[in-house]
Amino acid sequence: MEADTRAYAGAMVVDPLTGHLLDGRYRIGPRIARGGMASVYEALDTRLDRTCAVKIMHHGLGDDASFADRFKREARAAARLSHPHVVGVFDQGEDPTVEGGTVYLVMELVRGHTLRDVIRDEAPMQPAKAVAMMEPIVSALAAAHRSGLIHRDIKPENVLIADEPSGARIKVADFGLAKAISADTQHTATGGVIIGTVSYLAPELVVDGTSDARADVYAAGVVLYELLTGTKPHAGESPIAVAYKHVHEDVPPPSHLAPGVPAYVDALVARATARDRAQRPADAGVLLHQLHRVSQALAGGIWDDEELTADLAPPVTKRDPEPVTDETDAFEILPIAAPGEAPAASAHRLSFEPQAVAGPPDEPSVAIVPARSRRSRRGPVLLAVALAIALAAGIGAYWFGWARYTATPGVIGLTQQAATAKLDHAGLDVKIGPPAYSEDVAKGLVVSTDPAAGSRVLDHGTVTLTMSMGKERYAVPKMARMTVDQAQDALLAHHLTYGRSILRYDDSAPKGMVLGSNPAAGRREPRDFQVDLIVSRGPHPIHVRDWTGRSADVAVRVMGAQGLNVDTSHQIYSDTVPEGHVISQSPVGKILHRGDTVSLTVSKGPELVRIPGDLRAEGVQAATDELTALGFKVKVVHSDIYLGLGYVAGSNPNPGSMARKGSTVILQIV
Repeated sequence: MEADTRAYAGAMVVDPLTGHLLDGRYRIGPRIARGGMASVYEALDTRLDRTCAVKIMHHGLGDDASFADRFKREARAAARLSHPHVVGVFDQGEDPTVEGGTVYLVMELVRGHTLRDVIRDEAPMQPAKAVAMMEPIVSALAAAHRSGLIHRDIKPENVLIADEPSGARIKVADFGLAKAISADTQHTATGGVIIGTVSYLAPELVVDGTSDARADVYAAGVVLYELLTGTKPHAGESPIAVAYKHVHEDVPPPSHLAPGVPAYVDALVARATARDRAQRPADAGVLLHQLHRVSQALAGGIWDDEELTADLAPPVTKRDPEPVTDETDAFEILPIAAPGEAPAASAHRLSFEPQAVAGPPDEPSVAIVPARSRRSRRGPVLLAVALAIALAAGIGAYWFGWARYTATPGVIGLTQQAATAKLDHAGLDVKIGPPAYSEDVAKGLVVSTDPAAGSRVLDHGTVTLTMSMGKERYAVPKMARMTVDQAQDALLAHHLTYGRSILRYDDSAPKGMVLGSNPAAGRREPRDFQVDLIVSRGPHPIHVRDWTGRSADVAVRVMGAQGLNVDTSHQIYSDTVPEGHVISQSPVGKILHRGDTVSLTVSKGPELVRIPGDLRAEGVQAATDELTALGFKVKVVHSDIYLGLGYVAGSNPNPGSMARKGSTVILQIV
């Protein structure tokens, strides 16, 4: 079953429904996905003015009254499932005006990509990251299981990862629909069809068609295995062979392909994918608890925890649910009916539903019905005929399925000449495909082949070589003297990305100008590497303190060290401020920058005046007038030899000495 919403990076598919107003409310936009059972469209809810995704069932499914009733019930149940990691269901209804499909479901539109894209680009991934990716998925399943819902089609294509960094980025899609379809078509004792995706089907679904919450647990375990190893646990020449392996082979420990996986993570995968469902966690809630224990151990750097490994490991050795001697005894293959057509009559069949989706196609979903025992009661003649037919079929199968093929030799890491010689020796033709960058394979050597090493290829078939271009690196451009916008454009042009701006004061560059980068210009970095820009905050601000009453020499020395110019040319006498100290300052308390000027008014100290030297023998009045004219105050006292003559005998300060203007001069008279 296809995922409800997808990463819409590619071109939208034009559809006749585009532009239709569904049910008088939903304006249908471009088709963004199509599967065997439904098509998904981007739409506008004209009532609430919001963008959403609308899934419309194909003609035939929607026309079946029992299916439509069940679909409505399951849609209502899914709508009640409110969880941050579940794609929300907004509405469900029917529109008889739509030809080819009347039943529809309205869901949250998630723009981004799927977990399949993450696996393709990043797997195998470290255990801690794989477990972190699984936690929101299993949390969503746990909420569904508590509400009585079983997903039945957990796979990477149904896990959506939103582009928006805020909120819940990982969401599980297709809740409710998987149950509606399987419940409508499933039967166990009377025969029927089970719909799912073959690589993630629990063994009980293959054997007898029954399922419960533990089927979701099994699929989640397979997804965890795929995150850890980058591959699916079971592979085969056909989907029926893969289904057969789910029944008869355990999922191998991830550490066989990824040596860095701890034993307790192997045990968690083994427990979740136990073929005997009685050995699996009872539901996703139990599995979520086990994931949390593993996450804590990984976060603590614990590599080997025997107690945790023993707790998680399946309690007993797994056994096959039922003996099957030949995979053809268990299943038959029958193409699924096209939309609107009745399915072909068959009691036992394994059917395939191809998908048409936005983006690379995933493996087909399958519909499985367990086969009943078939015993031939014919005589020896029929047995002989059957043996002859089987022998002929075996020879034909051997020729067409094996003998005509050879294995592709491994040539990774060889030069083109050496790889061509090796493939030529194996009887294969060589084609050179477009080159590709590689972090591991040196330039000029083979980085990959199509088909891959070990794959079967027809004799004299063609193997396409992809030659390594070496590590993909781009030089950091020179961005000094650019604006931030110009620098970001330069980074994009060099296949690099903008990280952050580091602000620094610079006396020569205006605010907002790029000074440089980290890493520096000329450094070669991988594609999309984040480069930080060093951006000017403008000249460094200088807070000017108030130097009034302080030493002018100290003020000049401190402010000069700060890069300021100091003007001390204005100097005046002051009776209150000591000589050499600042009387006033301009400016004060403001923010200046290097090169600005601060003006100081400096005290020359009090003004001194010489006391006249010819005061002796002058009359008191004449001496008083002369001193007063010079700015002194005068006080007259009698000398020790006062005779009443009224002449000056001396002064304090003495005549001819310097005294502060405005001070008092004492005249001594006789």
